[in-house]
Amino acid sequence: MTSHSDFRANWNYPTNVRFGIGRIAELADACRALGMKRPLLVTDPGLAGLAMVREAVEANGRAGLPTGLFSELQGNPVEKNVLDGVAAFRDGGHDGVIAFGGGSALDVGKAIALMAGQKRSIFDFEDREDWWTRVDTAGMAPVVAVPTTAGTGSEVGRSSVVTDPKDHLKKIIFHPRMMPSIVIADPALTRGLPPNVTAWTGMDALSHSLEAYCATFFHPMADGIALNAMKLVHDWLPIAVKDGGNLEARANMMVASMAGATAFQKGLGAMHSLSHPCSAMLGTHHGLTNAVVMPYVLVFNRGVVEQKLAALARYLGLANPSFDAVLQWVLDLRREIGIPHTLAELGMKPAHVAIFAPMAALDLTAAANPRPVAEADMAYLYGRAIRGEVAA
Repeated sequence: MTSHSDFRANWNYPTNVRFGIGRIAELADACRALGMKRPLLVTDPGLAGLAMVREAVEANGRAGLPTGLFSELQGNPVEKNVLDGVAAFRDGGHDGVIAFGGGSALDVGKAIALMAGQKRSIFDFEDREDWWTRVDTAGMAPVVAVPTTAGTGSEVGRSSVVTDPKDHLKKIIFHPRMMPSIVIADPALTRGLPPNVTAWTGMDALSHSLEAYCATFFHPMADGIALNAMKLVHDWLPIAVKDGGNLEARANMMVASMAGATAFQKGLGAMHSLSHPCSAMLGTHHGLTNAVVMPYVLVFNRGVVEQKLAALARYLGLANPSFDAVLQWVLDLRREIGIPHTLAELGMKPAHVAIFAPMAALDLTAAANPRPVAEADMAYLYGRAIRGEVAA
């Protein structure tokens, strides 16, 4: 077992990260460093009543930083969650955001900070062309991010995913300054995660790294970060699921999560394209859905990723390193940590395919998939994932 002191460091990539067990004690200092005097802590309803949130708010109060609390958000955030948060921010006279929780809370917190001083619709800032230049940067509030899961890595991301009620599409809202200025990454905050959520979020981290590694664009630095993240998932996710109190596993998975989110600035792919309509329309967990569709997408992309996955297999130390070795590892890992094999087990029915396939084809993440994916391809992949047909 590694000493807890080995889990403590300050990093300045891709933003200012204070990593280590017990670093949550530095929350007030981090808020002050960004000029906050009256922050708003944004979290989800499940965390809002827990001791970790109560203690963070009380500690800030003792430090002379009265802190508001907003938790009216859902697992797959929608526009109303952001609008309600902006109203709470303005009504409370707040001057900064503490985004505290899993991916949903982090995404909503960052979106509230973005929209606090804007006059346009949030969807005017979707990640298209140069739409981010529409943002009035003077109206953006500073953000401290405190992740409590190891999956999305949203704490080091420059975007938020929000569902548009007009077309039910998940849309990526982007601005370079949406990345939190300070991250407090305390692995001890993830210790209370139940095994299933640990598994789902851990597979989300894997999907980010795996899709970034296979994405079409040229970004060798992202490839290197993705490889390291996948090695951490390989070594530590089963342990974190089996023994939630193992802080070494928790710390390494938190690193894997941040590394995956750093790597996917290169791009994602069809795993996310397929997952987004499911979570938007059926309310499925994003990481879980990515995990279910993962092997089907790998097989679909096989012809163009075979050599890269053979290299990954060698790096992971898999026997007979090849595409098949990686595919078998993914299937074995899913089985070991309790991931369902089919989308049918998540509630998706054949009738949904005609609705979801066009949405998946329009998803921005599809553009980086290593093999071009049109609506017919998405329908094909949905069908195989519903039936459980991995082999081509």
